[in-house]
Amino acid sequence: MRGNKLICPVCGLPLSKTERTYRCENNHSYDIAKKGYVNLAMSQSSSKKRHGDDKLMVTARRDFLDKGYYAPLREAVTEAAAEFTNGSAVIVDAGCGEGYYTAAIAERLPDADIYGIDISKDALSFAAKRSKELTLTVASASAIPVQSGCTDAIVSIFAPIFPEEAARLLSDNGVIIRAVPLEEHLFGLKEAIYEKAYKNPPDDFMLDGFEIVSRKELRCTLTLDNNKDIEALFMMTPYYYKTSRQDQERLLERDHLETEAAFGVIVYKKQGSTV
Repeated sequence: MRGNKLICPVCGLPLSKTERTYRCENNHSYDIAKKGYVNLAMSQSSSKKRHGDDKLMVTARRDFLDKGYYAPLREAVTEAAAEFTNGSAVIVDAGCGEGYYTAAIAERLPDADIYGIDISKDALSFAAKRSKELTLTVASASAIPVQSGCTDAIVSIFAPIFPEEAARLLSDNGVIIRAVPLEEHLFGLKEAIYEKAYKNPPDDFMLDGFEIVSRKELRCTLTLDNNKDIEALFMMTPYYYKTSRQDQERLLERDHLETEAAFGVIVYKKQGSTV
């Protein structure tokens, strides 16, 4: 880690790192877990509440992504990070999950200072195994414990964006790099599950206080030839927890599936900035 931009979630003062502990001047301290992340979530006391993706969902996503099905999206996001930042940038992946995209950015930009933020401890445990170059933090994307105005790029892959928080984090010329599902994304998967499938609703993906400076669309057909990959794709989507057992079984009996993947990669700047 080339620098430290983390702040205390209690008082907002900068955190200093000594060995395996972060501490602010008010003596609030946060230990780095053995699994490689520090918990800076204000809700950490509610241990019974499910926070973020569970281990089952994270494992499914890791197994699916490691097969390379979403490699074109990873390449597009990595290229955007390289194009819109310099080599020593501060980059925050807000909702980094198990680090598939975050680690790729770190590999492409080895001098960048990269922070992975997620509310799922299970996801961050996997991210720590992908790359030792990441600073991984349990926190919400709505309250990111990073210093104001220091971030050159916020990356958001299928994750919620909070425009006011993003504006606080970004430098004057900072950008948001966002990946979003387009209308036909995974429509073949939906057709295999539901009797009547619907495309995603259309969206202009505008953000308050920001304007779009770049927009690319990626489309490809995914061919899954085994039940394990089909199940992994299903389990890494929100549909898994919203689908009846009967509809789940209709999909999980299959050993072949073709579905379109359709992504938008959108880069935003603050309104009035000179990016």
